[in-house]
Amino acid sequence: MFGCWWSTRRWGSEPLLLKALLDIIFPPLCHCCKAFIPGHAVIHICPDCREKIRAVTSPLCPVCGLPHAREGGIDHLCGTCLAEPRPFARARAAVGFDGPVQELVHRLKYGKQAHLSRPLALLACRILESFRADAAADLIVPVPLHDRRLKVRGFNQSQLLGAVVAKEWGMPLSVDNLRRLRWTEPQTGLAAAERERNVRGAFGVARPELFDGRRLLLVDDVFTTGSTVTECARALKRAGAREVSVLTVARALS
Repeated sequence: MFGCWWSTRRWGSEPLLLKALLDIIFPPLCHCCKAFIPGHAVIHICPDCREKIRAVTSPLCPVCGLPHAREGGIDHLCGTCLAEPRPFARARAAVGFDGPVQELVHRLKYGKQAHLSRPLALLACRILESFRADAAADLIVPVPLHDRRLKVRGFNQSQLLGAVVAKEWGMPLSVDNLRRLRWTEPQTGLAAAERERNVRGAFGVARPELFDGRRLLLVDDVFTTGSTVTECARALKRAGAREVSVLTVARALS
């Protein structure tokens, strides 16, 4: 269900002398607990905080990515995906939505700390590297925000995450074709059925020809019940997308 994701792999190729100088001027601190981090890893999360981050691993549902409670065994469909087909082909989350990751996502979205999109997206890219080949996407599409919420927040966190994934994986990014057509209340605190009703018909595609026949990778921060990405995937499929895959940083697990 959960696994270890951390390795000693180094990111970047800057000269060691320059890195040492930057460490003196701007000492690398853990994004979570602010402890000093020796070394030069791009994902600034200290070893103690890394131990609290749980990677989502098999066995899981091959469609929605829900990890099964039992350890060991093979991937198999969950009850929800057995009962009702999904408009997306596959969805994967990198880690569970708790501990340090939950704190970072909340600070990103509600604390307006846009810089945290980079370590969160890099974390997802590292853990979900094999998912990149499974999705085989032509284009990355972030979940859009309504204009009212965008004005309040100042940025779309899904677009920031998608931009980092696009750069790391060498894929193009579409930022304005999938659109939120109407205002929806925040999903936080709503039950699953209420979440589904809240976003029903909320998304559309401005220029369907840009998605027609394409394999799309939909990017969001957290997969809770899946109602938002499901409704987005429906809009993308109506626009003619050949296939939709979903990548999120975290998965809410009850």
